[in-house]
Amino acid sequence: MDAAHQHDDLEINLVAEGGTMLYLFGGVPVEVGPGSVAAFWAAVPHQLVANSATRVHWIYVPFAEFLRWGLPAPLVSRLLSGAPLVAAPSAATATDPANFAQWADDLASGRPERHRIAMLEVEARVRRLALVTLGEPVRHYTGGSPALRQVIAMVRHIAEHFREPLTVADVAAAARLHPGYAMAQFRRVVHTTVGDYLTRCRLAEARRLLVTTDLPIAQVASASGFGSVSRFYGAFTAACGVPPARFRGEHQHTGLR
Repeated sequence: MDAAHQHDDLEINLVAEGGTMLYLFGGVPVEVGPGSVAAFWAAVPHQLVANSATRVHWIYVPFAEFLRWGLPAPLVSRLLSGAPLVAAPSAATATDPANFAQWADDLASGRPERHRIAMLEVEARVRRLALVTLGEPVRHYTGGSPALRQVIAMVRHIAEHFREPLTVADVAAAARLHPGYAMAQFRRVVHTTVGDYLTRCRLAEARRLLVTTDLPIAQVASASGFGSVSRFYGAFTAACGVPPARFRGEHQHTGLR
């Protein structure tokens, strides 16, 4: 995961062996330590910026399937708002390593019944994860190199202000850096431009609004920070493969209660 990226899935991680994974997630650094299980909506731009784990499991649940689970509304709202669920190792279950390995085999088997069983068990694990993490604050990383701290300041500023008009100078000022130097640091750590990262944040918010509200498309575009409806349509369709109205029709309110 060399660069910040996003995809329409619920992503679930387990650090099975080794050290810690450090994500830059939705504007803040988040640690997932040994034995920890984490779940988050991967439409929020995220990137693994440091990793000492030696064995990790990743499970991806398609967005539509995640919504069909009918999870409690506070849990869905938290995930769609960009706040990950991260359980401490003390909250892990003894069977997590074996379960994640079994799910990987089942999902790769091509057999519908094994796939269905795996998804039922993954859903149950997410529900258990919510029991010990929902309402708890996300544990944030406090260390890091000066370059990483500067980039974190810029990414956090983008995450907090993407709904507003933003310039490179605005983002650089958040880290108290010259714009040219700030952009070089940003690209070196995040492996993309400020403009691209800003668009990804706006697209994640647009997805959330399309799924959870009845706002007209033009208002979704404005509330997500896009300066024009045409630019929103172009960016959304390029990133998601379908226009906003179709995305809403496929996902809106499914399983929300």
